[in-house]
Amino acid sequence: MSTKHPSNPAHGLLAGKRILVTGVLTPKSIAFAIAAAALADGAEVMLTSFGRAMSLTQRSAERLKPVPEVLEMDVTDVAQVQAVAEHARATWGRIDGVVHAIGFAPPDCLGGGFLEAPWSSVSIAFQVSSYSLKTLAATFAPLMPAGGGSIVTLTFDARVAWPVYDWMGPAKAALEAIVRYLARELGPRGIRVNTISAGPLETIAAKSIPGFEGLKSSWDQRSPLGWDSSDSGPVADVTAFLLSDLSRAITGEMIHVDGGYHSQGAPTIETAEANA
Repeated sequence: MSTKHPSNPAHGLLAGKRILVTGVLTPKSIAFAIAAAALADGAEVMLTSFGRAMSLTQRSAERLKPVPEVLEMDVTDVAQVQAVAEHARATWGRIDGVVHAIGFAPPDCLGGGFLEAPWSSVSIAFQVSSYSLKTLAATFAPLMPAGGGSIVTLTFDARVAWPVYDWMGPAKAALEAIVRYLARELGPRGIRVNTISAGPLETIAAKSIPGFEGLKSSWDQRSPLGWDSSDSGPVADVTAFLLSDLSRAITGEMIHVDGGYHSQGAPTIETAEANA
């Protein structure tokens, strides 16, 4: 991981901030890199997980310093979300930032079956991957200080259609729209809501997407800056920026952290010939 942080967290970008991070599974999780960056930048961090994933998250938490508390929270269970909010209120008194790093779609929503996927599966993808952002925002916004707070989520640029991504594409498009509506709703309270569109990274979630390996290799070839799919550090650094006061005038935004891939049109002649 290429992330660079101050040797003294007390003087870091997030010194004194209290951040809730969802979505940590293994040390390869993007959320793990974000939690590590936040801690290195001086924040206090809580993690959430639920069900069978709890043991994975707890083991991963042991690799962070200081070791953050791991709380049970299924984002589709409003009572659990509220319980975590009450715990944060009792423990910290406030929340300065929330990282929504959650996404899930049943297997029949991915891999080329766009026309066949049933609503019963698609609705799960939308509830977990999209609507849950609203649930977190509505629950944790009241804990954010009068001076404002920050909510950051992760997407995979849904302005275009991707091969084999299928219903996760529309779910991410909904997530990006929810970011803009939450920015409007929460802006008067000083709360910022933004999303990061990351390039393909080697996570457990990515492995569940058919054709991921091909997407990953072509991304590095086409990105002006290149792309290291094993390094979540750049995404973690931009998340830390969005959680910090340096981003105080940014909301409703989608920031691409993808090596510049999104800015390019057709592949270069050399790349096209190499792939022929």
